[in-house]
Amino acid sequence: MSHDSPAPGSPAVARLDQRKMNKIALASVIGTTVEWYDLFLFGTASALVFNKIFFPSFDPVVGTMLAFGTFAAAYVARMVGAIIFGHFGDRLGRKSMLLVSLLTMGAATFAIGLVPDYHAIGALAPLILLTLRVIQGLALGGEWGGAVLMTVEHAPAGRRGFFGSLVQVGVPAGTLIANVAFLVVAATVDGASLTSWGWRVPFLASAVLVAVGLYIRLNIEETPSFQAVRETGTKAKIPFAALMRRYWKQVVLGGVATLSTGSTFTLITASAVAYGKKDLGHSDTTMLTVVMVSCALCFVLIPFFGRLSDRLGRKPIIMGGIAAEALLAFPMFWLMDTKSVAFLYAAYLAMMTAFAANYGPIATFLAELFGSKVRYSGLSVAYMLSGLLGSAATPFVTTWLLGLTHQSSSVAWYILVTALVSLGALLVLTETRFGNIDAVEEYPALHGDPTSRPQPADRADAEAR
Repeated sequence: MSHDSPAPGSPAVARLDQRKMNKIALASVIGTTVEWYDLFLFGTASALVFNKIFFPSFDPVVGTMLAFGTFAAAYVARMVGAIIFGHFGDRLGRKSMLLVSLLTMGAATFAIGLVPDYHAIGALAPLILLTLRVIQGLALGGEWGGAVLMTVEHAPAGRRGFFGSLVQVGVPAGTLIANVAFLVVAATVDGASLTSWGWRVPFLASAVLVAVGLYIRLNIEETPSFQAVRETGTKAKIPFAALMRRYWKQVVLGGVATLSTGSTFTLITASAVAYGKKDLGHSDTTMLTVVMVSCALCFVLIPFFGRLSDRLGRKPIIMGGIAAEALLAFPMFWLMDTKSVAFLYAAYLAMMTAFAANYGPIATFLAELFGSKVRYSGLSVAYMLSGLLGSAATPFVTTWLLGLTHQSSSVAWYILVTALVSLGALLVLTETRFGNIDAVEEYPALHGDPTSRPQPADRADAEAR
């Protein structure tokens, strides 16, 4: 019997490559799910219990705003984390940074579950909470970009949108698990127990998820794009400096173009949860369940829209999602304000569908904006900029608007404006799906720059794959 290796291009090699790609995708999805679970667990707790536990001496509206302020602090840290992890990710590789970020996030989340409340240690409690939240932000600043690159840089040219979208599933998956954890605890203990100790259980349980994520990630390989940079000796000495010198327009425009994804998702999973509970009278269980069902829908929709972007282009799908978010901003609140649970579900599912179209292809689109020497930094900084502008501001702004106007239409206007701003930035950027992502040389992706246009060879290669 012959023990020769399969011939290149043979079905056996194709199957081996597919298994390898599936393993890489699984590792990225699970690790990112754990990171987003840790992050959004904090958001859910901020909406439901943190204002009572860590900010009890304030007016309820002010207490909620302070809880969300602590929630937002992580987004500033995420930008710092994007720069730090991006530097080492572009210098040392994607894999090592993914392991460090996951361990850091897990340790911070577990520690949050041990923080004494305000009644036990006074003002020190929210200070410790803020510190741990900042550490969470630093970790996520490096996690998301590395996970995206592990899939996108390994993926065939004609399937980058699909595999990049699988990493995006980590957001609704992490949110779903976080809400399931809170729902189980809330259904198991009474209100007093939830406030005193029950809320800690989901944070402490994150240690199990982190262990699973680390185990899976230990055996994945470095990406071809980074290997090419390493082999050619073309690493940027200071990646962030090189990024801002060569790609600052792409960073800013990419971040603004992604702004509406953060605003919309944070509205659905945090701000609208608080609004549904406090202003509309829905129970914690009702609001958590509708978020869970909406997130479950994303498991199907995000990969669908990612795959569609491989056929139709990144921009048409993203633009369609942003336009739908804008069109649904007012109808979502009209439906919610009826106080009907059925209309509440209809509002959430419609807006989550629009979000999925926007969010599914955006990771691959951002990755394709930057050359491989600074891609980790560029992708991470652009995305974290969008979080700072959108996700961080949304809970605070929506709570302030509702407190000031007592009208849900004020929040709808906010969502509409963020969608229009994102749409404007996206229009300036050009289509990216036919670019050669493995090329070591830098290439821009702005309208009006002839070097940003996809070359015929790149287009033919992508379509052939």
